[in-house]
Amino acid sequence: MAKTPLTWNGKDAQGNALLWNSPNLVWGGDLPQSTHRMPQLRVLLDFASASDHSLEESAQAVHDSLYGNAIYPSPPVTAVDLEAALASFSAAIAAANMGGPQETADKNNKRETLIGLLRQLAAYVQSKHGNNLADLLSSGFEAVSTNTASSPLITPTITDIDNGISGQQILRVSRIKNAKAYEARYALIAPDGAPGPWVSNRLFTSSRAMPINDLTPGGLYQFQVRAVGGSTGYSDWSDPVSHRTL
Repeated sequence: MAKTPLTWNGKDAQGNALLWNSPNLVWGGDLPQSTHRMPQLRVLLDFASASDHSLEESAQAVHDSLYGNAIYPSPPVTAVDLEAALASFSAAIAAANMGGPQETADKNNKRETLIGLLRQLAAYVQSKHGNNLADLLSSGFEAVSTNTASSPLITPTITDIDNGISGQQILRVSRIKNAKAYEARYALIAPDGAPGPWVSNRLFTSSRAMPINDLTPGGLYQFQVRAVGGSTGYSDWSDPVSHRTL
């Protein structure tokens, strides 16, 4: 690509703009150097306005990633204190779902306590990540994105399956950034090992606990989960995981 000659506001005797390489022109200074800077990365604070279950997920991600991370040797909140606040908030959510205004008020108070601890930790991470995205994300927090374009979601992973009540399995999957929800499906495995047809379950907004109900007690099932959202609408289905109901 051809370069555009630099000009200034001086003119020669004929009224033509003087160029940097005009004959007999001597510059009295240097061309300014580029002042382009890398954008400053910032810790995303949207956990403060997220749903209760999304807040739980955010706190759990920070708890699992920040402590013991050499980049962040001295968090202002201990792992014990964060874990206690998260457990208290989770218990308050369950109580509020079964209770009345008093239980809801208690849940909201515990929510604000947890948010306050996360804000302290977010400020600490902001001061330590050195404008390195990988280091920021290694804390368990997310970064404010300067890219508004939608992209495909990554594939979730089923991390755990627990037995609930009889005929119930509770799935837990890895949290997928920007996922709007998660869809689960299951298939009963026949005695000869052949899986039956897939049955889609409802959508879940939390990756921490996805109860799959009305299963055959003692049956062996395969489970898969996919994330909902992104530029393609859905992620790929996770690898199947088998588990037997009680």
